[in-house]
Amino acid sequence: MGFKSGLVVGLGVGYVLGAKAGRERYEQMVTTVSDVADRPQVQDLVAKGKGLMDQANKAIRD
Repeated sequence: MGFKSGLVVGLGVGYVLGAKAGRERYEQMVTTVSDVADRPQVQDLVAKGKGLMDQANKAIRD
């Protein structure tokens, strides 16, 4: 995930946590985030990120 994508995700999470947009808007945003997270492309990126973190942790320990 690039800087811009991370920024957008961070802003979205901040909005969800801090907004006073109402329950309906909150539910809409949660559903959208859930739908995006369930996409195979996103799951592949998460798996690759976890793999990179595991490699980095191993390199640091060795």
